[in-house]
Formats: sequence, C-alpha cells, structure tokens
Amino acid sequence: ECKRQGRWIPLKEIKLLELLSGKKVILKEGEDLLIPRRSKEEREKNHIIAINKQIQEYIKNGSKGDLDLRDTPIEKLPNNLIKVGGSLVLDRSKIKNLNNLKEIRYFLSLEKTQIRELPKNLTVELLDLEDTLVESLPDNLVVKGKIYIKNTPLSRNKELVQKYKDKGYIIYNVKI
Repeated sequence: ECKRQGRWIPLKEIKLLELLSGKKVILKEGEDLLIPRRSKEEREKNHIIAINKQIQEYIKNGSKGDLDLRDTPIEKLPNNLIKVGGSLVLDRSKIKNLNNLKEIRYFLSLEKTQIRELPKNLTVELLDLEDTLVESLPDNLVVKGKIYIKNTPLSRNKELVQKYKDKGYIIYNVKI
C-alpha cells in the first residue's frame, strides 16, 4: 500500500494502473491516480450539446408537457422553440435569451438567472422573475395569472409596478 494525501491507496489499484499503462507507477506527494479525460470546458460544451438535443427531441414530439432546464449551462433557447405545452423551468441556469418563445401553457420560472428581458408577444399563465435582472415587461406580454418580481430591478421601480398593476397585472414582490 502507498499513502497519498492522508489516504492509503491499495496496491492492487497501483498494479492495475501499471498493467494498463505498461509503465512503473510511482506516485509523488499530491498526485492523483484519477485524471479527468475531459476538461471542464469540454464537459460543459458536451452538456450544452446534450441539452440542445433534448430540446430538439421535445420540439419533434410536439412540445408537449413540461421542459425542465434548471441548473443547466444553456445561455439561449433554440430559435425553433416557439411553444411549451406545459411549464418551462430555467431556474439557476445560465439563460440570457428566450429567442422566439411565444407561448407557455402554464408557468415560466426564471429564478436566479441572468435574463434581462422577455420576448415580445409572450403568453404565459404564471411568471416567476425572482432574482433576475428584468427591469420592465414588454407592452404585449400576456400573463393570465401572477407575476413574481422579488429581488429584481423591476421590484424597486414602484411607479412602473403600479403602472403594470393598473393595466391589470397581478404582481407580487414576495412569493406567496
């Protein structure tokens, strides 16, 4: 056995590595047996490719049901995603652009994203903008239910919030 970084490495792991590499293995202090084959950037790029394939499959299947993309590295939606037949959840993703999205049957959740603006002519049942960078709503936005704006630049603009309420929007500065 060999001790490395306060942990004993079984001799059979070292022997296996030697067998696979055809070389004598001598570990120096701080070295690790497991070396990632792909860089963080390459793994993220491959993750984005997989997410885009998932979205294209969703569109191919008629955009039915929910589309959950929370915690993903995706920065924009594909141009051909026009409609979501359920809810669209993008919480904590790197999303910056919703592109041509026009209709979401239930709710759109953008919590803790870098989104700054919503697409024109968007229709949604419920809209969660908590902890986003949204400063205003597009004139032609249709929200059939509530809009949550906690911790947004919009939430700090009392005059604009009142204007939206006067237009008939149901706006909450806190989650209920």
